[in-house]
Formats: sequence, structure tokens, C-alpha cells
Amino acid sequence: MTAADTQPLAWDPLNETYKADPHSIWKRLRDEAPLYYNEQHDFYAVSRFADVDAFSRDPKTFCSSHGTVMEMLGPDPTDMEIMIFMDPPEHTRYRRLVSKAFTPRRMALLEEEIRSLCAGLLDGLHGRSTFDYVQDFGAKVPAYVIAALLGVDPDDRDMVRGLIDETFHLDPEKGMYNDVSFAAMEKLRDYMLAVLTDRQKNPRDDMFTDLLNGEIVDEDGQPRRLTMEQALNFANLIGSAGTETVARLLGWAALTLADHPDQRAELVANFSLIPNAVEELLRYEAPSPVQSRWCTADVEVYGQIIPADSKVVMITGSAGRDERAYPDADRFDIHRKMDHHLSFGYGIHFCLGAALARMEGRVALEETLRRFPEWTVDLDGAVPLYTSTVRGYTKLPIFV
Repeated sequence: MTAADTQPLAWDPLNETYKADPHSIWKRLRDEAPLYYNEQHDFYAVSRFADVDAFSRDPKTFCSSHGTVMEMLGPDPTDMEIMIFMDPPEHTRYRRLVSKAFTPRRMALLEEEIRSLCAGLLDGLHGRSTFDYVQDFGAKVPAYVIAALLGVDPDDRDMVRGLIDETFHLDPEKGMYNDVSFAAMEKLRDYMLAVLTDRQKNPRDDMFTDLLNGEIVDEDGQPRRLTMEQALNFANLIGSAGTETVARLLGWAALTLADHPDQRAELVANFSLIPNAVEELLRYEAPSPVQSRWCTADVEVYGQIIPADSKVVMITGSAGRDERAYPDADRFDIHRKMDHHLSFGYGIHFCLGAALARMEGRVALEETLRRFPEWTVDLDGAVPLYTSTVRGYTKLPIFV
């Protein structure tokens, strides 16, 4: 029995105490307080699969226009024109535009490029007895892929990746919105604005140019192009979301498979098991385990009322370990059969880049296991990355 099992039940996405291994606390929330209220930050939280699933499917009651990060939620809608901070009908119009860049067909065309990238990075590590799986590989793969899609020059890709990492810096008191993250956001914004401005005069076959030229249809039926500000916001969103979560997924893959060498050996022997293993990894350790919404009406849950105009936190990482949805949920099993998980979100805000993330995860694991069938993790050298919305490792040294 751990301290988490005996202490008074409490959970806070900003508190470092609950980040290293939150699963015991999340289990207590599911069992003892499926609707939990945090008085300090004035939010309600749901932790069971059924509730996170239902809330995700009800964007009218649990809206995104006030923000989707707990510490930024407030009574007024956000003025940031970002798709994840929109509700229908605005969200529908903008998602239709951006989704053209993320169709499964278009993603499939990228597979050989991603495989070549993975092979090149891993071959460069050949002969070494140890390397950082995240910094030397896992964080570079999605960063380079999404940067190439956007149109970031190759010489700038590591710089952009570093800025994106810094935007996720977490201050224990201020959360994600602190001096370090703001400074990185400003530098990243300045860089992307300069590139978009250049594309107005020098268009290329890339997503920066597509964002400037793409059209949305307003409610009056009239088509219009995105403003520079809107194009900039979308470029920032696509670059950040496409980089950070897959890097965390690959870090969790390295750690989890090291902890389960028998299942890793099965994957080495049979690559056809890898796609389902990726889904199980996403369920088992969600890279983005916490999502937030603004409640627009009184809602009764478990005999309690979530009042209108309340902050609501959906713990997707807990939903993935809910034994009500997944038998023996704390066991990692690459053969697990499941209808779906919630690690990409669900409903109208389901991750647009899910097909790309799945392919990056699959190809990265195939190429890793092809070259390094066994490894151990240097936990003493591992550096966790925790924000109020993202959980994983920024550094994960391994011995091969």
C-alpha cells in the first residue's frame, strides 16, 4: 500500500506530487469519487471511461470555446482563433479546411519518407552502447515529419523542435502559462509569421502555402481565405500538436517494452502485431492524459450537480485504465482487443493527426526493433516532462 492509497483523496493536474505515477490516484478517483471537485482550482473532474467518452461526445454542454487547458478556462470565450478552442459551427468550417492536409490517403503517401527518416536516424546510432531514445530519435521523428509538411526549412527544424518543447514548460504555480513558455511561444510565433509572410511572395508546395490559400465558407455561403493571424494560429497548432504527443508516445513505447521484454520479443518476431501494440500503448500511457472543457448547463452526475459555468476536466489517462471498460486494465497486453480508446480524444475534436501519429508510431517501432531487438532503460538518467495536459519523458537514455 502506498501513500496515495491512504492519504485523503486529492488530485491536481498542476501539482508535481501527482505526476510521476498518477494511476493509483486515478483509480481512487474512479472508485471513490467518479465526479471529483477540486476546491483550490474550482474544477470538476471525471475519470471513468464512460463519462469521459460521453462528455467528449457532447460539445454543446462541454464546450471548447473557453479553452481546453484547465488553468486558462474562464467565463469568457478565449480570443485565440485556434480550432481546438472553437465550437460548431466555426469549428466545423475550420476543421473541414485543415482536414484536407491529414487524410489517410495523404498520410499513406508519407510512409516511405518516414521510414527513410527513421532508418537514417537509427543507423546513425549504430555501434553505440547507449543513446537517448527520445532526444536522439523519438522526438526528432514527429518534429521532422510535421516540419516537412508545414514547410520548415531543414536547417531550422531542430530550432523549431526546441521552441515547441519549451512552450510545454510547466511552472508549479502558473501551469503552462509562465515566462519560459510565453517566451518560447513568442519566438515560435515570430518565426512562423516570417515564413508565412515569405510564402505570400514565394509560394511552395507545403502546408504554410496551403493555409494562406485555403478557403472556408462562412454562414452566408461566401468563401474567404484565412487571415494571416488565423493561418499563423493554425500553423502553430499543427506544429506543436504534431510534434509533442508522438514524441511522448515513442518515449512510453521504449520504457513500456523494456518493462515487458517477452512482449517486445513477440513484436520482433512478428511485425504485424505492432499496429495493435501502438493502440495498447496509447491506452496504457496516454501522452495527453488530461483535457478540459467549460460546462454550459447544469448537469447531474452520480447524484451531484456540475453547475453551469464550471470548469470540467476529463482525465483520458484514467479512462484508459478503467477496468469497467478494459478487463485487467493495469496489465499491458499487445494482444488486447478493444473497440476504441480515448487517447486521441473523441467526438468532433478527435485528433486530426491520428492517422499520421499511428503511422509514425508503427514505422518508428518497426525500424527500432529491426536494429535494436533488446534494450534496457537508464531510469536514473531519465527526465520526465509533465504539464497539465502532457505526460511522458523528454530524455530517456537506453542501453542496447
